[in-house]
Amino acid sequence: MKQENTIKIFEEKNVRTVWDEDKEDWYICIVDVIEILTGTDRPRKYWSDLKAKLKKEGSEVSENIGQLKMKASDSKMRFTDVASTEQLFRLIQSIPSPKAEPFKLWLATLAKERLDEMQDPELTIDRALEQYLELGYSQNWINQRLKSIEIRKELTDEWRERGVKEGLEFATLTDIITKTWADKTTKEYKVLKGLKKENLRDNMTNTELILNMLAEASTKDISQATNPQNLQENKTVAKQGGNVAKIAKEELEAKTGKKVVTSLNAKKILEGKK
Repeated sequence: MKQENTIKIFEEKNVRTVWDEDKEDWYICIVDVIEILTGTDRPRKYWSDLKAKLKKEGSEVSENIGQLKMKASDSKMRFTDVASTEQLFRLIQSIPSPKAEPFKLWLATLAKERLDEMQDPELTIDRALEQYLELGYSQNWINQRLKSIEIRKELTDEWRERGVKEGLEFATLTDIITKTWADKTTKEYKVLKGLKKENLRDNMTNTELILNMLAEASTKDISQATNPQNLQENKTVAKQGGNVAKIAKEELEAKTGKKVVTSLNAKKILEGKK
């Protein structure tokens, strides 16, 4: 069963999702949906109470809920309750919210778009472009971001071929790359930028994106050249790839007298354009 973890956006709020290729269905993080629909700052407590209420009423919805690993706010992969699109439609009926109907429409669109993208992969890029434009990003930044997605996929495909496991091992190698070139782990980088659930790459400047792409592309190229056989050897390659970008970063900083890795995030960048 092939699964793909992604972050979707509903009214500028992140929704963690997993696409199950075999079942051709989305599995969606329930607490993310509850937080959006209710505005509560304790979505887990709300979900716990709702499960108890549904069970008392004899509903089978909560009993059939499963768990999948999704990225938590600390960037670690943790098991969390998820619902299929059909289950989620039924759950939403039990959550009084003025956003219920708009969310249902968004959910239906999400399912249709994924099936369309399977028939025409270029639609994925087109929709990503539209979404970034709507959020206010510059065309130049968007071009870099879309390229970074392509390079990241090439790297993760290479890792899979080398037997690296998705989840913790992917995160470990990514942290090594980031720590080497940026002198910060992914978590430290997000803290610097004041991020929580937001995507780090969506909050990088053009220069940060370019150097991160250089690090990941270099890691992929070195891996193909050296053929690492286990996780430890992949860690060595990740450090070598990150070091290529580190050298470039240090030379640029020496020429400009400015730090490349900064606290500047998307919100500040977009506010500065207004």
